[in-house]
Amino acid sequence: MKLISICPSNTELIGYLGLTPSLIGVDNYSDWPEDVQSLPRLGSDLDINMDKVEELQPDLVLASLSVPGMERNIEELKKRKIPYVIVPNPKTLTEVGESLLFVGEATNTSNKAKQLFKKFTLILEKYQLLSQQVQRPTNLYWEWWAKPIFTPGANNWLTEISNFAGGRNVFEDKAQASVKTDWEEIRQRNPDVICLVWVGVQKEHVNPKVILKRPGAEQMEAIKNHQVFILDEPLFCRPSPRLLLGLNKIASILHPNIYPPFSENIDPLLEV
Repeated sequence: MKLISICPSNTELIGYLGLTPSLIGVDNYSDWPEDVQSLPRLGSDLDINMDKVEELQPDLVLASLSVPGMERNIEELKKRKIPYVIVPNPKTLTEVGESLLFVGEATNTSNKAKQLFKKFTLILEKYQLLSQQVQRPTNLYWEWWAKPIFTPGANNWLTEISNFAGGRNVFEDKAQASVKTDWEEIRQRNPDVICLVWVGVQKEHVNPKVILKRPGAEQMEAIKNHQVFILDEPLFCRPSPRLLLGLNKIASILHPNIYPPFSENIDPLLEV
């Protein structure tokens, strides 16, 4: 089965299911598993080169509607009669796990998908139990866009990750998945920890001075205590099982005496 993925999270789902050798092309942002680096690049997820997709003659294209504007890809795939599926757009960690089941069904790897989903669920249960040992949850502010400022609200996996990691998203009282806010409101909420994960921006390109220069920043607890962390965007902002690595990372930062240490070379879902 010749597969094409046109967004990074779908490429990662394919990787977990052991189907990377079946991939014949990916979008420009797909960077995991490492084997995909040598594959033909088909453009950014919002600007896929459909002529190239058509030339590769895939048996199935894994598409997504996780970002506004991706509808154009679906329209083109329909128009050109290229076989495709739209992987559901998850909001919660459980729904991320269920994406494995969906892709497993679409690619005839349901048994493997069910095993992974079971393991995924067990890992979340383990973190839920560990979180109960935390006596005082750490107040977290997540920033995933700087101008204008956007942060996750209640209906978002980063709020769940915060809870599983012994923390609390300071914007969990907002029902939306993504909240447009301003610096004054963040300052008033005065988080213990600031986590910077700007969507689509590599870690080395995130400048913490953007935060430090904001009015009154030096009076905030997180900044006074040097608790500003630039985190790996792919481990926190993509709806794939690699979010478990993100959970491991932030939990080990917040409560190292309770949670397992983080290693970027150990993926809990792929450990035997």
